[in-house]
Amino acid sequence: MSDFFDSDIVREELQEINQLQMSIYRNAMKFGTFSREDKVEHIEKLTELLERQKVMYTRISLSDDKEAIDLKNHLQKSVELMGFPEGTDMLLLFSGMSNTIENMKSQLDT
Repeated sequence: MSDFFDSDIVREELQEINQLQMSIYRNAMKFGTFSREDKVEHIEKLTELLERQKVMYTRISLSDDKEAIDLKNHLQKSVELMGFPEGTDMLLLFSGMSNTIENMKSQLDT
């Protein structure tokens, strides 16, 4: 393993991200049937996940560790596989996700 991924902080954060993702994905298809409280909780989890992902991406981007660089490149390729143009700025992608979450929040209030 690399120095970057040997860090207890990084491993704990990745574990938290993974747990949040599993919780969100497990319930995503049920969102339309949720009570308002459950929708609010789901949106809060989405917000937390996005913030954690942004922090982790920043850590990866600042690292000169080979495995961190490889992960960053893999993430960039994944974004392209999702249909985004080559070289899409991840911060722009995160901003779009944040806007989507804000739209979900505003729809709860209508």
